[in-house]
Amino acid sequence: MEQNAFIDKLISEMTVEEKAAQMLQVPVSVVGMEAAREWARKGVGSFLNVLGDDMRELSRISCEESRLKIPTIFGIDAVHGHCLNKDATIFPSQLAMACSWNRELVEKIGHITATEVATEGIQWTFSPILCLARDPRWGRTNETFGEDKYLSGELGVSIIKGYQGEDLSDDTAILACAKHFIAYGEATGARDSYDTEITMRKIRDEFLPPFKKAVDAGCATFMTAYGSIDGTPLTANEKVLRGLLRDELGFDGFLVTDWDTVNALIRRQKVCADHGEASNAAAKAGNDMIMSTLEFYDAIIDQVKQGKINESYLDEAVKHILKVKLRLGLWEKPLKKGVPGSIGCQEHLDTALEAARDGVVLLKNNGVLPVTPDKKIRKIGVIGPNADDIRAQYGDWTYFTHPVPGIEKEPQRPFVTLLEGIRKQCEGTGIEVCYSYGCSVNRRYYYKGNYPGIPEFMEMCYEDNAYNADYYQEMPLVSEAARMARDCDLIVVAIGDNYNQVGEYNDRANLEPSGMQAALVRVLSKFNIPMVTVLISSKPLAIPEIAGRSDALICAFNGGMFGGQAVAEVIFGKINPSGRLPISFPVLTGQVPVYYNQFPGWHEGRYVDCPKDPLFAFGEGLSYTKFEYSELAFDKETNTVYVTVTNTGDFKGTETVQIYVNDVVSSVMTAVKNLVGFDRVELMPGESRALKIKIDEDAFTVVLPDERRVIEPGQFEVMAGHSSKDEDLIKIMVTF
Repeated sequence: MEQNAFIDKLISEMTVEEKAAQMLQVPVSVVGMEAAREWARKGVGSFLNVLGDDMRELSRISCEESRLKIPTIFGIDAVHGHCLNKDATIFPSQLAMACSWNRELVEKIGHITATEVATEGIQWTFSPILCLARDPRWGRTNETFGEDKYLSGELGVSIIKGYQGEDLSDDTAILACAKHFIAYGEATGARDSYDTEITMRKIRDEFLPPFKKAVDAGCATFMTAYGSIDGTPLTANEKVLRGLLRDELGFDGFLVTDWDTVNALIRRQKVCADHGEASNAAAKAGNDMIMSTLEFYDAIIDQVKQGKINESYLDEAVKHILKVKLRLGLWEKPLKKGVPGSIGCQEHLDTALEAARDGVVLLKNNGVLPVTPDKKIRKIGVIGPNADDIRAQYGDWTYFTHPVPGIEKEPQRPFVTLLEGIRKQCEGTGIEVCYSYGCSVNRRYYYKGNYPGIPEFMEMCYEDNAYNADYYQEMPLVSEAARMARDCDLIVVAIGDNYNQVGEYNDRANLEPSGMQAALVRVLSKFNIPMVTVLISSKPLAIPEIAGRSDALICAFNGGMFGGQAVAEVIFGKINPSGRLPISFPVLTGQVPVYYNQFPGWHEGRYVDCPKDPLFAFGEGLSYTKFEYSELAFDKETNTVYVTVTNTGDFKGTETVQIYVNDVVSSVMTAVKNLVGFDRVELMPGESRALKIKIDEDAFTVVLPDERRVIEPGQFEVMAGHSSKDEDLIKIMVTF
């Protein structure tokens, strides 16, 4: 039977109750297995947060004991690997992945994640996040591909292709989920799930492009956002969900709400009085599957029976869900098979190491790196709270932070912390490695009694009258680190944040390193010993003093299983760093926003008490070699940029060639520049390469007040270079 006919026949046989059940996703970790079994018998559409024998039992019940025997979909948050399984491969966070600017690698990560998820039988991941992290105070910054719409769209398409493969019925293909639709990361004050006060024109110009690419790439599912646009919650926003996503972009998969957002219409956003109103609004807006709001089931049935909503809304939603289930081939194979033995296999671990290496960004180097034998290093002091903390290195969305029932939180090997990586690099070299914790990230250590030596470090810590009670409580730790560091030839200090400062419910008002971390670096810098600072964090932090006091600065974000090994290899020159920032670093928290593609026009372009430019800009990243650009040209017929790149240094290196466009004069304000293309090229010392980089057709367009996207005649700057900074770019003018 033809697919549409099969679906239409099935829907015609369904009761209102069965349609409502098909629209529901039940969290097993919340309701428990006894209740989950009953939901399976009712014909529920999807379960989440369940693995192993429990999942297989629920699948069997759905296929054998529900009246219509419709298979169910099982979903899980596999956002940087199948990370809720402690035996799986844990990749760098999405933000750390983005530092690679490597489409092929990100697609490979997606495929490996899909294979491991599918090997457990699961068919669906809630990834990727295509929101833009333009305000790093936002707790979910680490889950994004950074601040830029083009880079996010390109890497989003890559990981979607990796997840879904060529055919969703393949045993190693799973459903991708583009989220959160839309402008979720732009919430006022970076307050998660709060209102986003922007126009539809701005949405089309800045936040829609990555999602459009996801639709064009065939992403099978989308997720709505917690927040609201100009006061209208996304869960109930028909203009956005039906009008923009369905009717205009042509999305033909199914749309799932985020966790309990139908309840949020009542309890948090207060736009609906009860579950009947909220369920009605969600269904009419275009949500097909309702995540975890179990009250939806009875409420929507009652709404239909009272005549307050036409049953056709349920028919439409169920049709969208069943079409995707057919694409998955669930009637033939209710659970995925994957590749037995693939979870955490060596091939996958090798890719995790490759991803960690590509994600290391060198931001400062006065010549202290790489560490080579001629520098005669005898002793290295590794110091800091994140030097040997795998939880901080992993970041959010792992078995530490979001465990499913039965999964323990104890660290599972293999992994390599920074301390372990440095020790490995020093084996057989005669270099001694010593370690001191230094201070905590955000916990208080209480010390009772006298501690020898505190006074000699007091002044260093309390510069500028920066007295804080935490300082005194942690002075013994700082003193211990300082005593050890005095005898070293090189200090490597690892600071940042930890998973208690990351994710939903964990937005930050202050981006300065918490606790006594800045004071620790201040003390260590007083000895005039070469110092390398490694930032292991979920986001950019405001670290001007730390950067200034460091001889070298490395951004490692959350590097996954082998983040520590990758950083150690960079420090010792075993690899030449090639990572580039997908997000800008503020000098101070109050300087936010500092994303590179802002509008012109601000008087003086800076605050009176802060520099104009970010501490580090989008696209920045150093290498142990140098690259020069020349012969920039543009072909309007093919939308192709031509540029020659030369390695003028002494090491083989990989350069990320970045292409930007600026609309010189336009009828509405446009950004000072926008990324429109990029490519990675590996060059030997002295080697030149002539590159051709095709850019998107909409690179020269503008969104008008009436929301139309057009090309306005006029002049445009086309730029190519090493980063978004003007001094790193060469330019030509083109006219349309």
